Amino acid sequence: MIFLTTVLATLFQTLQINDQTLSVEVAKTTEEKEKGLMGRTSLKANQGMLFVYEKPTILTFWMKNTYIPLSIGFFNESKELIDIQDMPPPQNDLAPLIIYKSGGPAQYALEVPLGWFQKHKIQPGAKFSLQ
Repeated sequence: MIFLTTVLATLFQTLQINDQTLSVEVAKTTEEKEKGLMGRTSLKANQGMLFVYEKPTILTFWMKNTYIPLSIGFFNESKELIDIQDMPPPQNDLAPLIIYKSGGPAQYALEVPLGWFQKHKIQPGAKFSLQ
């Protein structure tokens, strides 16, 4: 039981942006990034997933098998927010998938519940830190 608790504690990290704190899962490996939030049916208001890439590039995301409406923030190598997009789930399994591209080279992407950035008045230029 102690081992399981330790493993679960390392899955989430604390992300701070402006005066907001999120508990985030960090996706670094190819497998973690490919799976993302697929198959999940809920996400708490103070949780998200941070995708980490080796270097800045134009990042692309889609909502395949993702059932939670999300907002995504793209951050550059300085952890500065450069772009925010809303990503509703597809209407059904036959609907064409929309590709969401970062508005510039990004090294990080943060998926949160739909409207989270707007609700907390977080705009491009904001920076995050990870503890």
